[in-house]
Amino acid sequence: MGSAAVTRSLTAGRILVSGVLIGYPVLVWFGLSHWNPRRLALVLLCVLLPAAALRLRGSSRAGLRGLAAVPLVTVCVLGVAAALDAEGYVLLVPVAINAVLLLGFLFTLRPASQSMIERMARLREPKLSGAKRAWCRLWTWVWCAFFVVNALIALFLARAAPVAWWALYNGLIAYGLLGCLLGAEWVLRRRRFGPSAGRAGDGPAAAAGKPDARLGGAGHGPDAGPHAGERARPGAS
Repeated sequence: MGSAAVTRSLTAGRILVSGVLIGYPVLVWFGLSHWNPRRLALVLLCVLLPAAALRLRGSSRAGLRGLAAVPLVTVCVLGVAAALDAEGYVLLVPVAINAVLLLGFLFTLRPASQSMIERMARLREPKLSGAKRAWCRLWTWVWCAFFVVNALIALFLARAAPVAWWALYNGLIAYGLLGCLLGAEWVLRRRRFGPSAGRAGDGPAAAAGKPDARLGGAGHGPDAGPHAGERARPGAS
């Protein structure tokens, strides 16, 4: 297979994984209305497994490679759901995604380590001032808090609410909250660093599923930092 064909395959895999993860809550709501959990999990696995393999194969940015674990974790949770024919595990996928993103972001907050948002920002602006690095570190903490809250809400809905409520939150409300957080960071960044810090631009996609996209299909991860304007994902600060 030529390099062009490989590139097309990798791109198709990324798009497919992103689409399935973003639409996961709606797919689950529809699927559980017509199928048992095992059949739904197997159908999702048939779509996600080859695409996730392509996604992991195409993850070449060392600093962001950990986020590529999102589709892999999704596949593992769905595998358990299929084996046990358990609806609960199908509903736990958003929780697992947020947990993976949380661990990935927290891991970069070690002393003397570049924060996750800084790594994303450096894809667009290799040289960052001390103030911008501090800003990236602060917003990495903010995204960690978002993942914790999002995971807890998703867990509560998976355990104690109707599937329709679970799908509404994970498929709509969570993305709205994510967008509000991105918008707030954009406004605050412009106030902190000036209008040039908020200029629009095509930043490289960095997160795991949703977008190469969020955090998180199914509940959400980020694009590029202090000089990225429009972002595709959760954590794009």
